[in-house]
Amino acid sequence: MPWGQETFAPVRQVRQWSAKRIYNMPAAPIQFYNRLTRRLETEAVYGEGPLRFVYENPLGKIALHVLVKRALFSDWYGRQMDEPKSAARIRPFIEKFRVDEAEFADPVSSYGSFNDFFYRQLKPSARPIVADPAAVAFPADGRHFVIPDVSQCRDFFIKGVRFDLPALLGDAAFAERFEKGSVLISRLCPTDYHRFHFPCGGTADKPQLIHGPLYSVSPIAFLQRPSIFWENKRYLTRLATGPFGEVLLLEVGATCVGSVVHTSAPDTPVLKGDEKGYFRFGGSCFITVFEPGQVRFCEDLLENSAQNREVYARMGDVAAWGCAELA
Repeated sequence: MPWGQETFAPVRQVRQWSAKRIYNMPAAPIQFYNRLTRRLETEAVYGEGPLRFVYENPLGKIALHVLVKRALFSDWYGRQMDEPKSAARIRPFIEKFRVDEAEFADPVSSYGSFNDFFYRQLKPSARPIVADPAAVAFPADGRHFVIPDVSQCRDFFIKGVRFDLPALLGDAAFAERFEKGSVLISRLCPTDYHRFHFPCGGTADKPQLIHGPLYSVSPIAFLQRPSIFWENKRYLTRLATGPFGEVLLLEVGATCVGSVVHTSAPDTPVLKGDEKGYFRFGGSCFITVFEPGQVRFCEDLLENSAQNREVYARMGDVAAWGCAELA
């Protein structure tokens, strides 16, 4: 008998059985509070099986450190999403995750690749910006988590883990200004709108690159390793505002994010809600850091974050209020 399917069939069956055991291992559902529906919901994780294998299985963790977290892997995957043949993934993705086509600025047929669809633009009416000048807007669609006082955050998703602001900013001396400040973490899933915007008006400087690996920012990953948020490759922008002091804006890359693209010009005045840039394929994260005493987050964010639970909300909706206006 020639070397062929019959010879390797038992081996393939063992591998398939093992993969099912690994990928379908029981795990607690990932829940978040949905501000739109006002109820707790379970997150549908894109690529959940492989993610659980890589971050929760000892064998998978070898692949994580040897390949998955490295830029080479994400660059390769990002290029696949730029190929014209990747456009075949768009319609099944829309249907599976119930993405609302009515919000798209362009018809689905106009997207030449999956990446074109992934960082699509929306109609302005799809994401109205909170008009009140005392309000800070969410910079992106996603699941949001807040830290009212960084200096008091000693159990960041895992007991005993402090949120490491000096590591996040890449400068311990600079971080001292924000030591008692507040943080908004906006985590974008592959199913979300992937353009990010300014949460308030002001003048922003040029984004500064801080090198790092590219771990996933899925809860499956950061519940195993919360330090992902201040380890991953990221860009830091300083936004000088009047009513909210200096605000720091960070785009955090992640596994399979081909690149972060900045579309706004540095050292130019911007308005709240103006586009800052977009993420190419993959889950990703936007972090906003405020100086001490400048803002107070909305109650649903405070209540759910205190329980280590994220809140889903859309770009442009109110995230916080200026403390000067509340006084």
